[in-house]
Amino acid sequence: MANNFSKDFIKALPKTDIHCHLDGSLRISTLIEIAKENKILLPSNTEQGLKDLVFKENYKDLNEYLQGFQYTTAVMQTPEGIERVSYELAFDAFNEGVYYIEPRFAPQRHVNASMSIIDTLASVAKGFDRAKKEINQKPEIKSGEKPPFEYGIIGCALRMFTEEYSPYYRNLFNMHPDMPDNERFVIASLDLVRAIIKARDELGIPIVGIDLAGAEKGYPAEIHKQAYDVAHKNFLKKTVHAGEAYGPASIFQAITDCHADRIGHGTHLFNDNLVELPSAHARKRYVQALSQYIADRRVTIETCLTSNMQTTPSMKKLSQHPFKQMLEGRLSTTFCTDNRLISRTTVTNEIELALKNFDISPNRLKNIIIYGFKRSFYPGNYLEKRKYMRKIIDYYESVEKNFLEN
Repeated sequence: MANNFSKDFIKALPKTDIHCHLDGSLRISTLIEIAKENKILLPSNTEQGLKDLVFKENYKDLNEYLQGFQYTTAVMQTPEGIERVSYELAFDAFNEGVYYIEPRFAPQRHVNASMSIIDTLASVAKGFDRAKKEINQKPEIKSGEKPPFEYGIIGCALRMFTEEYSPYYRNLFNMHPDMPDNERFVIASLDLVRAIIKARDELGIPIVGIDLAGAEKGYPAEIHKQAYDVAHKNFLKKTVHAGEAYGPASIFQAITDCHADRIGHGTHLFNDNLVELPSAHARKRYVQALSQYIADRRVTIETCLTSNMQTTPSMKKLSQHPFKQMLEGRLSTTFCTDNRLISRTTVTNEIELALKNFDISPNRLKNIIIYGFKRSFYPGNYLEKRKYMRKIIDYYESVEKNFLEN
């Protein structure tokens, strides 16, 4: 069944990318160019050299995978750099058939003497707005033949950080040298959420949600409960990286303590070996109950197949990925890139991988892709989202008819 889907068909389908890190999705040529202009030292000044040394096809573990971010964030320390990266990502996504994207990034990693949290958000919006305007002027979109390109920004709080992460975090350590780390983490995530709400409400920036990223083990989501409560009470959507590097309990905490509407990765959702209960029976029951709860609540899992393979050494082949169990349990899932540069992938590639390794019918594929739109944090109101969804579904069905019936 999987072999019946051509790459041209997959590329033509309208898609989402609702788990895409802005600072992990630069064009490698842009990284080199901005680094050269700002005298930022890279391990290599050629695209192939950086692919060999930093942005690899395979990584030893999560730590090696994360090494590339020190270089990407370094070239995103000015409004112009952030705007350019944002503009280019919009086009890179649209050119492979992504009509809706939610770029996410940690604003506080870019705050410095010349940029506030809100400035970083405004720079992302400026780049995406410019790209959106150009894309939506295309004749096939203006005529209604194809749906418009849309986006919404997600701001990431970090589970943990050190003073080396950015000037913002260094200042926080300097102001509170004797404060326990967890209290600093609380201050930073609250500061971020309040700035996000202000940017949305007072400046009209289409920032649609918050995320919690970074080291999962040892830094539970409950530390950031206050920030998520503020977000929840101010009608911000919520997603949390959970179950990527730790067990099912991390996912449970994201849903119960942080009101998560979606879960990033969820790789260890079914791993009962990571459940801290005394008996095997109790551990299995916990996993079954949690997965059923997720299914009932339609908490969507942002699935990133390539990234998970690259950061999970124990996963030797894709058939071991829990996506198979997610499909069998009819969980709400959708395909995402995570990091287009660091994982060297696209949504088209992620779908191709899934079709080659899992039993997915045309109808199931449609449901998974459409879930990305349905469970998106679309910046418009409910009626506007319904209208947009109708355009997407109509276009999807026209592509399907054109390819699968010929």
